[in-house]
Amino acid sequence: MQTITHNDAVFHIAVQGAENGRPVVFANSLGTDLRVWDALLPLLPQSLRFHRFDLRGHGLSDTPPPPYRMEDLADDAAALLDAQGIRGAVFVGLSIGGMIGQMLAARRPDLVSALVLMDTAAKMGSAEMWQARMDAVAAGGIAALADPILERWFGPEFRSQEKGPLAAWRNMLTRTPAEGYIGCCAAIAGADLTDETRKLRLPVLAIVGAEDGASPPEIVQATADLIPGAEFHVIAGAGHLPCVERPKETAELITAFLEKHDYV
Repeated sequence: MQTITHNDAVFHIAVQGAENGRPVVFANSLGTDLRVWDALLPLLPQSLRFHRFDLRGHGLSDTPPPPYRMEDLADDAAALLDAQGIRGAVFVGLSIGGMIGQMLAARRPDLVSALVLMDTAAKMGSAEMWQARMDAVAAGGIAALADPILERWFGPEFRSQEKGPLAAWRNMLTRTPAEGYIGCCAAIAGADLTDETRKLRLPVLAIVGAEDGASPPEIVQATADLIPGAEFHVIAGAGHLPCVERPKETAELITAFLEKHDYV
C-alpha cells in the first residue's frame, strides 16, 4: 500500500505501469474510490504510467472535517503530483474528479497537459440540491440514498444483471465516510468553474454515458463547448460510470485521444 501525507492528512495512492511512461492521473467520483478504474486500466496502452488516488474522505484516504471547497480538492491533487515529481500529466477525472481536473489545469498548468473529463461539468446541480442531499446523508446516512444514486450511476442493462456487481458498488458507496461524502458535496455545491474552464487551452476529451442521470450528456457537452477544440463523445448504454459499464469503449476513446496528441 502506498500513501502520501499532505496537510497532516494521509492519502492512499496506487501507481502502476511503465516506470518511465507518460503519467496519467485518475481522480474518482463522489462515493467511489480508486477501484472505479480497475476495469479500464488493463485496456489502456501499457506504455503509460498510471497514478490513482482516493479523494479526501473516500476509500483509504483520511477524512478531514467538512465542509470542503473545490480549491481544497485541487490543492490535494497538486500536492500529490508534486510529491511524486509529476509534470505534464494527462488528468482523467470522473464526476467531481473532472471538476478537480478543470480547477487543477486552471491553477497549475505545469501539472496538466491534457484533460479527460468524464461525466462531469463546469457546474453540477444547484446549491439547494446539494444541500438537500447533505441534509439527507446527515440525517439517515448514505444508505438511505443508495437506490436513487445507483440508478443514476448505472444504465438499465447493468442494473438488471445478477446481484453481485451491483451489490459490490452499493457497498463501496455506503461505506464511504458520511463526513467525506458531505464534505465533497459541499465542494460541488460551491463550485462554478465556468470562467476558469472557458480559459483553458489544452487538449480535452469529454466523455459521458448516454444514460447518466447525475451529469446528463447536455451539461457535459456544454462544458466541452467552453474549451476550443475539445472533443465530445457519448457512450451508449452507460450511466455515470462508463469506465465501469463500458470499459472497452471508454478505453478506445481515451487511447485514440492520446494517440492523436502523441501522448502514447
